[in-house]
Amino acid sequence: MTHTGGELLAAQLVAEGVEKVFGVPGIQLDYAVDGLAQHADQIDFVVARHEQGAAYMADGYARVSDKPGVCLVVPGPGLLNAGAALSTAYATSSRVVMIVGQIPSPTIDAGLGMLHEIPEQSRLIASLTKWHRLVTDAADIPAAVNEAFRQVQSGRPRPVAIEVPPDVLKTVATAPILPAAVGEPLAPDAGQIADLAAQLSAAERPVIYVGGGIRDIPAATALQAVAEALGAPIVMSRNGRGAVSDRHPLALTRLAGGPALDAADFVLAVGTRFMTQQGRPVVHPGRHRIAAINAEAADLAAPRSFGLALHADARLALEALLPQLAPRTAAAAEGTPDPAELRERADRLLDEVAPQRDWLLAIRAGLPDDGVFVDELTQVGYPSRIAYPVYTPGSYVTPGYQGTLGYGFPTALGVQAADPDRPVVSINGDGGFGWALQELSTAAKYRLGLVTIVFENGVFGNVERIQQETFGRTVGVDLHNPDYTLLGEAFGVAVRTVRTPDELTAVIRDHAGVREPLLVVVPVTDFPTPWDLIAEPSYGDANGRGQA
Repeated sequence: MTHTGGELLAAQLVAEGVEKVFGVPGIQLDYAVDGLAQHADQIDFVVARHEQGAAYMADGYARVSDKPGVCLVVPGPGLLNAGAALSTAYATSSRVVMIVGQIPSPTIDAGLGMLHEIPEQSRLIASLTKWHRLVTDAADIPAAVNEAFRQVQSGRPRPVAIEVPPDVLKTVATAPILPAAVGEPLAPDAGQIADLAAQLSAAERPVIYVGGGIRDIPAATALQAVAEALGAPIVMSRNGRGAVSDRHPLALTRLAGGPALDAADFVLAVGTRFMTQQGRPVVHPGRHRIAAINAEAADLAAPRSFGLALHADARLALEALLPQLAPRTAAAAEGTPDPAELRERADRLLDEVAPQRDWLLAIRAGLPDDGVFVDELTQVGYPSRIAYPVYTPGSYVTPGYQGTLGYGFPTALGVQAADPDRPVVSINGDGGFGWALQELSTAAKYRLGLVTIVFENGVFGNVERIQQETFGRTVGVDLHNPDYTLLGEAFGVAVRTVRTPDELTAVIRDHAGVREPLLVVVPVTDFPTPWDLIAEPSYGDANGRGQA
């Protein structure tokens, strides 16, 4: 039996277990969308109001789901609109499958001015993905989709993409639908595991530094077991928050964990780029011995310098490591910082950002342990990296080093779509919220019960502070905001205004289980600067001291 390329595409997505596709329809995708329509009982086509929103939703869906997030966009401007979200997914190792339209096959890269044509689209896509394929034969579509899902679930998770021209989607062909792809995690080398176990067992003051490579319960369980066997504090990077619960006695934020890293004689870096925001290794060798486990070979290379580098899946490596660790019965070595004292020290330092911390703790109090907090580039969001308690893997969502302003609200919609009954909170400044406020329409249409908080002060707050401190004047920082109550009413979204942290906690709690969106407006004034607290020192320079 023959099918159009669009029908083959949809059928293979069903075979891969896809339940939601986020996107925006367009003429180059007509046959793909018709294919989805034929499987409407198996796949929900969630239509956003902008391709950027659709791609962010796919990213959010992937962050908290055990499935990749799938996005469908037209070529040219559609792809460019989605580019910011794709770059965020790339930076945060998110499993996104991007399906991109193309111009008609005979005209690709011919410069004829076809609708939505941009030069070298394939090259652009390749720069934002770890694997990419342009499909030129309808019969090849199932195999291309299957390989995309194998790639996105193997090695380091990062976005993948396939391009399909409209003539290929329209062409009738015969091709088998393939069984769902199975990921291929990188197994560790047994000899390296034995070597690492011996070095860790001999260490007196081991510390584990963890990043976004630990984001599910099996990997987190293995990490916690290794740390407990070693008695090693776990310092979590921004992307690593939730790798272990902040209630665990060995858990430390980056702020709390600095002295532990500085005092360590052995640092094990797990699933992390191991770089500061200033582009320096978190810890330098010398008085520190350093080893790393990472599924990305590039993150084991210079400018880092590891005595032992395991190119492997973090969970598999930790599970293999655990039974080979020698039991530790001796008391902590002299000079080993007490994690409890380090947390107390960090709490005192956080008094500097008490107003932001009060709002963050109010949100935490309103959410269950597994409720999801979606960070943003906002005055309340910056301190959340060190001040918001995280209790479960995958429940703290961040744009990582990409720092994409405005990513938070649409990404949170994808998080909510992945699990409609799980409480999710999106925090926003009034500046960043403007990037995607039209997606209130999407939230209302699909009854996504997201609580979206907008901290409103009428300016790009961080930009204003930098300009004032650097130049003594400001320009371009003032905002003309909508009346949020009227905005919500226009989209059919309930709006609440709150003025105290206690009120915010109550609003979040009361909304639990409600499958309708809620917009919460919080009028605020200037906040104290958090930058000294969230700075990331690089430890162990040539002089043996940590460097701010």
